[in-house]
Amino acid sequence: MALTVSYFAWVRERMGVFEEVVEPPFGVATIADLVGWLAARDARGALAFAEPARIRAALDGTMALPDAAIGCAREVALFPPVTGG
Repeated sequence: MALTVSYFAWVRERMGVFEEVVEPPFGVATIADLVGWLAARDARGALAFAEPARIRAALDGTMALPDAAIGCAREVALFPPVTGG
């Protein structure tokens, strides 16, 4: 299932892109799973998600906790606790 992942603030800076469309592998079912998969995917992800407890998320525009199921969401936004500009 294709999923749009948007990055904000220093997460965006570290990932090097504003957003991307990804197809997480089987077993990536929650926000925490997604963050772990993105961290393991490459060096940029490892840097951006080195401290996963600091990452906040929204599923289709609604704030979500790390254990929230991605389900049929179309977009996941990942950002630090405080964003600006």
